Amino acid sequence: MTPVISAYNWVPPPARGLVRDLRIRWALEELDRPYTVETVLHQDKSAYRAKQPFGQVPAFDDGEVQLFESGAIVLHIAEQDERLLPRDPAARARAIGWMFCALNTLEVPLLQLAELNIFSAGQTWTEGARPRVERWVRQRLGELAARLGDKTYLDGETFTAGDLLVADVLRQVPQAMLAETPILAAYLARCTARPAFQKALAAQLADLTGPPPPGWG
Repeated sequence: MTPVISAYNWVPPPARGLVRDLRIRWALEELDRPYTVETVLHQDKSAYRAKQPFGQVPAFDDGEVQLFESGAIVLHIAEQDERLLPRDPAARARAIGWMFCALNTLEVPLLQLAELNIFSAGQTWTEGARPRVERWVRQRLGELAARLGDKTYLDGETFTAGDLLVADVLRQVPQAMLAETPILAAYLARCTARPAFQKALAAQLADLTGPPPPGWG
């Protein structure tokens, strides 16, 4: 069965290209695997919650398993092909470790920064919280850059599912902040220059043609 990814057909402009179904598209594109997209409407998610209990995207169905959570889906796809998870047990374990790092150590502070900069922008409480969160993000970026060093990818010359998730999370870093760490800016540019990423990004943007939900804006 051709895998089916659940994705929105409309999101606000700041989220376009950043919705997490992109991670699934990217993984499948790296493996040259076709997929189809099932549209999730913002207005009514009652039936969809059988696939994704929180009403978010993505969800995934390949005829053998149904999954939600982008990290779990990418891991499931990657386990099927050494192009995303190496056969060598130690290298495979390291790649999986970077996947978990992306979704926990790196993404958590970035989500807090997005709350300050986007979702709660302009509220008075954000100014008091901003210095702490920005320090946290800069600390994590510095630590990641120190580990990456002069390597092409996180574990050397081989791109893995760990790089896929770390790079996608780094796309959430404000450009001015990322530019403070040239090693990571160059690393992200390498990852997102991959043809598979470019195809995945174009596909997500092409699917965002629906109307906004009633009352938006």
